[in-house]
Amino acid sequence: MSELGLLKRQFGHRARLALSPAEIRLIDDQAHAARTLWNCLHSWWQMTPKSDTKLSVADAAIRQARKDLDYLAVLPAQAAQAVLKTYLRAWVNCWEGRADEPNYKGRFRSSMSVDIPQGRDLNIVRVHRRWGMVNIPKVGRVRFRWTKDLPVGKRADKENRITGARLVKETNGWHIAFRVQSLERAPEPHQGPAVGIDTGLNIPLALSNKDHQDHGRPPRLADGTADRDKWLTGKEKAKLLKLERQAAHRRTFRKRGKKTSKRLQHTYDQIKQLRAKATRRALDWQHQTTTHLARTYGVLVVEQLNILGMTKSPAPKPAPDHEGAFLRNGARAKAGLNRSIAQEAWGRTVTLLTYKTARYGGRLVKVPAPHTSQRCSACGFTTPRSRESQGLFFCKNPDCGWTANADWNAARNILHLYRIGHVVVEVPAAGRRGRRAGKTVKPVTAR
Repeated sequence: MSELGLLKRQFGHRARLALSPAEIRLIDDQAHAARTLWNCLHSWWQMTPKSDTKLSVADAAIRQARKDLDYLAVLPAQAAQAVLKTYLRAWVNCWEGRADEPNYKGRFRSSMSVDIPQGRDLNIVRVHRRWGMVNIPKVGRVRFRWTKDLPVGKRADKENRITGARLVKETNGWHIAFRVQSLERAPEPHQGPAVGIDTGLNIPLALSNKDHQDHGRPPRLADGTADRDKWLTGKEKAKLLKLERQAAHRRTFRKRGKKTSKRLQHTYDQIKQLRAKATRRALDWQHQTTTHLARTYGVLVVEQLNILGMTKSPAPKPAPDHEGAFLRNGARAKAGLNRSIAQEAWGRTVTLLTYKTARYGGRLVKVPAPHTSQRCSACGFTTPRSRESQGLFFCKNPDCGWTANADWNAARNILHLYRIGHVVVEVPAAGRRGRRAGKTVKPVTAR
């Protein structure tokens, strides 16, 4: 942060490319070359003694491989260097406990992408209101959908510019993700009220002031099972069911060890397109909702949930009478609950709120999660089994007997924990509003 109250912000913007069949084939070849180079690096890393795994050796090997092999030469030199950088970064994340070990990338299991590390190679020009032009190395000038003002041309300088991009293939075609750097004025502290937010299934985001955010899509069907396709319409669900039955039928003709037929692969692609459409609708609702919350409230209080622990399957219990046999432990029912929790994407909601509250001058606060759904927000009495059903809370205190929506009661308890000082994490930390937006995370000792 400078003396003028400005801060540097780094963010990404993704736009869809309009490519011809020849251009799609060229970018596909580059993506397959990048995947092959990754696999070659991984094989070299596994076979070479750790004392000899030097960056200069790998760099020289990549240069020589691009000279000797034509299918690797289609990948631009800077994109090949970016593969090496990304692979080493993956090992650093593994050593620091943030990710698993990097592995081989399969042809159909991994996402196809090509990195363009230098922003000056893009030469972005806005054609008119809806379209822009970008230069892709070894492909040429291509069009992309212009949906956001970018720092290009006379608006670009040392502080406001595009530092690079990445080509990513989705189910609906190739997209380009720009890496944008800008210098913005630090936001003024948000003067809005504080609100507690409880994440749930019946009400996705229940607020302590009853301003609940609901997407209007029930998490379960009439028979009680989880609705895994709730973001699709009735016709789309019928089409998806038909495609899944076709895929199951055509899979019976596939022999072990043989390649997937083009007809079966085409069916898989249609299924992925419908799944991706549902994902885009869910993400669009999350972005609009979190933006509304960040603009409206000054302090957003959420629970610090262990989502990975909540979605674990129960361990099998051995039967006492039969050796080697196991009792039914409700794993099937728990799998439906886990699927419903995963569909709501609570962790992604908190991630979006983290950088949006910092951008609009607000604060995101995390409080301990235990007993927020069992405590009565009216009298403070805590007892198990106080929820009569999934959506109703009934206080067991004979002097109270307060009844309310269970999610609203939990949201009030979450706000109460913040007001009495039981704070686990505050973003951005108090007194450190000059840090980069969305990056300041400082644990605060619970009182």
